[in-house]
Amino acid sequence: MTAIFDQELREQLAQARKELAAARADGDADGVQAYEGRIAGLLRLAAQHGIALPHTADEARGES
Repeated sequence: MTAIFDQELREQLAQARKELAAARADGDADGVQAYEGRIAGLLRLAAQHGIALPHTADEARGES
């Protein structure tokens, strides 16, 4: 179960990062804010479950 949860978090984080990049490229400020929050939330969830995911300090604060 933990391996599946870990993999799902990693996949969701990768998708959120792609969506953030697309929002930035489109100049979508609301999208940027939403995906920054999504990334920060996924990182918090991972940390709560002892899953270490590579990230920047800005991502953890929701300011990627």
